[in-house]
Amino acid sequence: MTRFLITGGSGFIGSNFIRHILKNQREILVTNLDKLTYAGNRENTKEFESDARYEFVHGDICDAKQVGQLVPKVDVVVHFAAESHVDRSIDSAHDFVQTNVLGTNTLLEVAKRSKIKRFIHFSTDEVYGSRREGSFAEVDALNPSSPYSASKAGSDLLALAYWKTHKVPVTVIRSSNNFGPYQFPEKAIPLFITNLIDGKKIPLYGKGENVRDWIFVEDCTRATETILERGLPGEIYNVAGYSEMNNLELTKMILREFDRDERFIEYVADRPAHDFRYSIQAKKLAGLGFVVKSNMRERLRQTIQWYREHEEWWRPLKKDAYTVK
Repeated sequence: MTRFLITGGSGFIGSNFIRHILKNQREILVTNLDKLTYAGNRENTKEFESDARYEFVHGDICDAKQVGQLVPKVDVVVHFAAESHVDRSIDSAHDFVQTNVLGTNTLLEVAKRSKIKRFIHFSTDEVYGSRREGSFAEVDALNPSSPYSASKAGSDLLALAYWKTHKVPVTVIRSSNNFGPYQFPEKAIPLFITNLIDGKKIPLYGKGENVRDWIFVEDCTRATETILERGLPGEIYNVAGYSEMNNLELTKMILREFDRDERFIEYVADRPAHDFRYSIQAKKLAGLGFVVKSNMRERLRQTIQWYREHEEWWRPLKKDAYTVK
């Protein structure tokens, strides 16, 4: 049996990853360590609690004692836990530095002593910053703009330093924007969907010209599994969805699914230092045999249907969502 410690496993991507590996791999044991902050929801993983292969632990990656008890018992750490909402980081960066940098350091210190087999550090394309043309590769310099992306860039460099200095078997994953079921409703796509379900307008920054690349969360979890199986320690792998569009195009796509027109768009003041475009290429991941399977429009329809069918899940969370002011 391979023993996994998943940090942040009750969050959006973490819970989808646990769902994927429990379904597709039989010889595994999963411990989910989650602090259950506003974006960590135990309802996301409640279905697993009757599975003997799954264990939930309520705790904090910054707690060296607790981490020191858990990491030595496992073979693999998959580190999803992070503060991740840019607007929150602009208002207050403290929690982002605390969790994303110091929390990652706590895990790495214990991993250094524990001789684990793999340490997957999950990151973001935002660490590269913005570019008007072309796409970033893994060798490109980091140029983060927000306190959030700066804290993730710091944790990436720290993780890779533990590989170089201590041979902790770290692999870094930098993913483009995920969307899909169980995403906290302050993020763009679920915020837009749930607002429209309630007959409310969509808040859109500036003129909606900023460009993002989207990947369905199931593709991202498959990519993470591929990197676990075939990727190498000390390497960085970009995970791209190859579905670039500007925010206005995305908004119109969602509006069409609701049979609504542009009168449901509310243009709001732009975010400070708003990156114009994120774009990454994922040739290294393709070299491992991974192919993105999802069609953006089909997966968006599937996501909309999920939120329509799971109002009992997202309605209690809207009160904690940080939405555009």
